[in-house]
Amino acid sequence: MRRLPLLAAAVALTAAIPAQAHAATHGDLLSVKPLKAKGAVLKGAAKNLLVTYKTKGIDGSLVTVSGTVVYPKGKAPKGGWPVFTWAHGSTGIADICAPSVATGSGAVSAYSSYANPLLERVLKAGFVVVRTDYEGLGTPGVHPYINGVSEGRSVLDIVRAARKIDGKVGSTYFIGGHSQGGQAALFAASLAGSWIPELKLRGTVALAPASHLGEQSTILRNLDATSFSPIVSIILRGAEVSDPSLNVESLLSDQSKALWPQTLTNCLPDLGQPTSFGGLTAKQLLLPDADITALTAYLSRQDPETLTIKSRLLIEQGTADGTALPVFTDQLVKDLQGRGKQVTYKTYEGVDHSGVAKDAKSTKDMLTFLGGR
Repeated sequence: MRRLPLLAAAVALTAAIPAQAHAATHGDLLSVKPLKAKGAVLKGAAKNLLVTYKTKGIDGSLVTVSGTVVYPKGKAPKGGWPVFTWAHGSTGIADICAPSVATGSGAVSAYSSYANPLLERVLKAGFVVVRTDYEGLGTPGVHPYINGVSEGRSVLDIVRAARKIDGKVGSTYFIGGHSQGGQAALFAASLAGSWIPELKLRGTVALAPASHLGEQSTILRNLDATSFSPIVSIILRGAEVSDPSLNVESLLSDQSKALWPQTLTNCLPDLGQPTSFGGLTAKQLLLPDADITALTAYLSRQDPETLTIKSRLLIEQGTADGTALPVFTDQLVKDLQGRGKQVTYKTYEGVDHSGVAKDAKSTKDMLTFLGGR
């Protein structure tokens, strides 16, 4: 008799995933279980769930992606809670760097320290918060880092999947993200109307979004500094995964080739160590005579400044950001405005890269944009 409660719980959890009579498609919910990774849990939640779902991968096939679905406290409004789908910043490419797994302690802890307090505020405002790990991060395959379409699909499909858990998740949603996730949020916004047309996008928030990647690739190869080398190493790996015809490995210096396998095993903090890519200057990463024309063209296709975005859009940027440089975000806003897009652009004096997600004023501006209860 003591087994009955456990059996009932297992049946209830299985019942939460309706049988799918239709052909498999992106946004299908595969599994739901309690979220146990402490670094991923939002403490103000009524319920933290770990999910897996389907999205369309870079090769066109359906792939499995992991993520989290977190419910606010209180009674869901008629029609269900509105959704906030969050795109996380860079942690690395290795599976241990997936935020929902939270085993890559350095990178995930750093990410959680600035993202979780912000998401707690969004949760308290009355949103179900969903967070994708992205394609290949914590699930089979290799994460095609900074591939905008791949990221955008993952960000959108977790909203569709969350709605299949129960009737408490509504059909209206916002998109948000920081850094890599800011770029991902913008791509998701551009795809939203055609990718999940049955749902209603109310607005998009991009904090210090990565942009002008192709332009920066021509600058970094002449940069005699080590600070950007770890992030460049995973940009290069992501490009190789996304488009093997680029033959990225043939562009690497001998020093980079020796360290290349670490991009698949280490998170960003470890890649930044002197014994890893943190010991090389940016201009030491590639061969001096490497032809990066095709690579630059690929990275330019990941630039959000060429996107058509129809939803309301807020971009926030710290003036002291040394990672997503303000000069590029300023230009991004001008590029989007030049394409006829109205953008609310907020800058915060003296705020650095992670600080834009922690700053009291930027958080208030974001919550005002979102509305909520």
